[in-house]
Amino acid sequence: MALNNNNTNASSGYNTPDSELESVLPIHPSAARRPHAIVVQSENTAYSDEYITAKYENRSAEVTVTDGQFLVNPTVQSFEFQTKRVPGKTGLMMIGVGGNNGTTLCATILANRHNIVWHTKQGIQQPNYIGSLLRASTVRIGTEASTGKDVHVPVSDVLPMVHPNDLVLGGWDISGVPLEKAMQRAQVLDYDLQRQVAPHMALLGKPLPSIYYRDFIAANQETRADNLIPGQDKQTHLEHIRADIRKFKKDNGLDRAVVFWTANTERYSDIIPGVNDTAENLLSSIKSSHPEVSPSTLFAVAAILEGEPFINGAPQNTFVPGVIALAELQKSFIGGDDLKSGQTKLKSVLAEFLVNAGIKPLSISSYNHLGNNDGRNLSAEKQFRSKEISKSSVVDDMVDANRVLYKAPEVGEKGVPVGKGEHPDHIVVIKYVPAVGDSKRAIDEYYSEIFCGGRNTISIFNECEDSLLATPLILDLTILTELLTRVKYRKTSSGETKEFAPLYPVLSLLSYMLKAPLVKPGTDVVNSLNRQRNALESFLKACLGLESNNGDLLMETRVW
Repeated sequence: MALNNNNTNASSGYNTPDSELESVLPIHPSAARRPHAIVVQSENTAYSDEYITAKYENRSAEVTVTDGQFLVNPTVQSFEFQTKRVPGKTGLMMIGVGGNNGTTLCATILANRHNIVWHTKQGIQQPNYIGSLLRASTVRIGTEASTGKDVHVPVSDVLPMVHPNDLVLGGWDISGVPLEKAMQRAQVLDYDLQRQVAPHMALLGKPLPSIYYRDFIAANQETRADNLIPGQDKQTHLEHIRADIRKFKKDNGLDRAVVFWTANTERYSDIIPGVNDTAENLLSSIKSSHPEVSPSTLFAVAAILEGEPFINGAPQNTFVPGVIALAELQKSFIGGDDLKSGQTKLKSVLAEFLVNAGIKPLSISSYNHLGNNDGRNLSAEKQFRSKEISKSSVVDDMVDANRVLYKAPEVGEKGVPVGKGEHPDHIVVIKYVPAVGDSKRAIDEYYSEIFCGGRNTISIFNECEDSLLATPLILDLTILTELLTRVKYRKTSSGETKEFAPLYPVLSLLSYMLKAPLVKPGTDVVNSLNRQRNALESFLKACLGLESNNGDLLMETRVW
């Protein structure tokens, strides 16, 4: 019960406050609500009550190589973007809601929503959204006219976005433990926060029954599987999940429900012609309960058929060719794969730094150990292989961009490159050590060639709370996905005025948060963290009619 007197409404920090006014500390800036205050005064940008409409010119260049000469032809494509200004009421349905990530996300949103403060050995701690790209990082939008100083705003303020406190939470789990008990089982959050947020978690109830196919996750998970949709008929399971999505939307009056896989890593699915290679074959395989249709693929198909976005936060190949084809047919959004929270994010930065500095990494060795349930599941060989694949390709595009340091692949008879060409040795090791719990240890060694045969070694030890790094990524992916469902575009280069259309279903703009980004078939994957961040910033600005990287040249400092 809140402690009150005649002069003040305050909380001791030992109780759950009934309102923001009772909290010991003010709301953290990363959790604060702000009106959308950016107005672009330009002939390229128009505002109505419903939409922001912006003209944008995408400038690039086409290059032709002839006899060692590079012929560069600058190109311009004109677009118009139309962004619906008011976010819809949005739900987040997590597969694996009772796991470490799911319970941590629910508890921290509730803590922020109620501004619950708690005691740690360092003192009083307030809830926040630190670690969120959208809520806790900023973007430059220009310079102040009177001073010439850069003006930065939180990324979440560039366009109207859902506030994480407003997300309606729910989902499925193979374990039927109520969410307040599952939070305790996860052992991620401080006890005093758990104690205070438990009554709110209890109101969320227990997870919806999920599906469990023994062949896809480690055998050591079977003891948790006590909350299952009955039977083994995959068509019945698909219809059950679709009905769950519809009911969740109806019961909560939602405009949008983002379906998010944050459950255990599955083994890779075999890509089999006639089974999962086309949308039609995949739907037929579900009807026949083909053994190579995974639980995550089934959830993805359910979301797509319901017209709701699906995000894969794990490394398995949920998006077999048939899923991507189905998303294209249904014009339903998908994104993945695998949350990029710690070691891989650092690797994408450091490898790019070395290569761009003209230093040649010869080997990159990565070792991890962790003790949460994710680590336990990854101790099985097939599930580890999925994670190994998602981590292994992170430096590929940086190597491909520098053929001064690395030899290009041989060209085959039909002009197609054979293999990757010269590449750093790259090894990934993950071990399960129960004692360390959610506190993951990551050790990396970068062994590089430097000037005139010299060698350089960089070693990094990284200790991180795995779920506390992953949870903000789930929020960012969910909120960005909802935004992208409100953005439409049309090409105007040809002079024709066409109707606005939704974006392409594969949301590659989410790449910054993902280890193995899913991209449009036939296009190259970009793993460079800087390029991923720049692409996202550029797109958000384009929706306001602003040029990307406006001012990075600092032209006024280069001329008289």
